[in-house]
Amino acid sequence: MTTHQLEVTHRRIVTPAVFRTTIHHVRHAPVHHEFSYRQPMWLVDVDALPQVARPFDLLLRFDARDHLGDPLATIRANVDAHLADAGIERPARVLMLANPRSLGHGFNPITVFWCSDRDGVLVAVVAEVHNTYGGRHCYLVQPERLGQDAVDGALDKELYVSPFFPVDGRYDMRVAEPRDGLDVAIALRRDGAVVFEASLRAEAATAVRRPLVTALRHPASSWWVTARIRVQGIRLWRRLPIVPRPVRT
Repeated sequence: MTTHQLEVTHRRIVTPAVFRTTIHHVRHAPVHHEFSYRQPMWLVDVDALPQVARPFDLLLRFDARDHLGDPLATIRANVDAHLADAGIERPARVLMLANPRSLGHGFNPITVFWCSDRDGVLVAVVAEVHNTYGGRHCYLVQPERLGQDAVDGALDKELYVSPFFPVDGRYDMRVAEPRDGLDVAIALRRDGAVVFEASLRAEAATAVRRPLVTALRHPASSWWVTARIRVQGIRLWRRLPIVPRPVRT
């Protein structure tokens, strides 16, 4: 095995690892707008999160406050509680794909949790979508049958994400299990037509032996993601009207 391949033994991926992902967005309506960028993302086991000593933890932290549930609990406990609310038993293993908190900022447009049983069989995927206004929503997708390497689902859009789309329509999601690569695809349908598509793909990952060294190689990833979103928003603002953000109740 080379350092650019994930170890997979009896369906168990060795973590932590970093994927060099390509993120691609296509807006089909009401105007066409398309862009791609490269982004390193970490794949971690929520029961064995990478940790570095202070003060270097300013460069690498995986905090519950940046994800679903109670910010004072653990990420694992919050995932378990979310699944329990849907009647799903506690999984044996939960893998999370995310950007770490770095230099005081943690942000993920999407965080993916793969939940597997003790045999390594996928039982559920939680796709947690965040917006830049502090909102988040978790979309739960279950495989139609155990043993599938990917899950597909059609789910109502529940979160205001882009200021140029209202909160309506349905997401078509396809999320493959992370093996040697990544394949996550989301399409937004409104009135039966696909108006927006996003994908997150990678061909290989690098196993992380020294988390701090890896963090230094990919500094402030959450800041870069936020900056890219702002730039694309400014470009669209010149061409599209703003859809008011719903008032929180």
